[in-house]
Amino acid sequence: MALQIDELRLETERLILRPLRLEDFDAYAAGAADAEFGRFLGGAQPRSIAWRGFMTMAGAWHLQGFSMFSVLLKETGEWIGRVGPWQPDGWPGSEVGWGIVRRHWRKGYATEAATASIDWAFDALGWTEVIHTIAPENQASCIVALKLGSRNRGPGRLPAPYEDVAVDVWGQTREEWLARRDLS
Repeated sequence: MALQIDELRLETERLILRPLRLEDFDAYAAGAADAEFGRFLGGAQPRSIAWRGFMTMAGAWHLQGFSMFSVLLKETGEWIGRVGPWQPDGWPGSEVGWGIVRRHWRKGYATEAATASIDWAFDALGWTEVIHTIAPENQASCIVALKLGSRNRGPGRLPAPYEDVAVDVWGQTREEWLARRDLS
């Protein structure tokens, strides 16, 4: 029997990753309203725009079978961000991206959640490579990409309306990921 989306749950040492639920929206909207959180994600968003993004991700779960996971602290159940597979139309590849709310930066949560997401994308989705589109000046995300074992493949291009946003495409193949995981 196939796993239902509402049953999907990944666990790490400190986190729970699961598909978005309507109950996550208030925390999602609060994160999206924070200008610093949104600095490299299209800027601060009012609640009405955050709703559209939230629903896009929820819809991707139902139409594509994957999207960003809600990231919850295991200890408290607090929603702290969204991390996971992402592949909008015209995107430069199969991405695992991350966005953790500011009060939880520098705790290793993005790397921890992205690791579980990449494992899942390769194992469950059968992806052969994973990318991360990162603004060159977003040093924190560049560090996460390096910790994941990805390398900067150079400038990339996003589809409209983001075609003028400067991004570098970081990434690695499934084989590179598995070889690195075997060493740890």
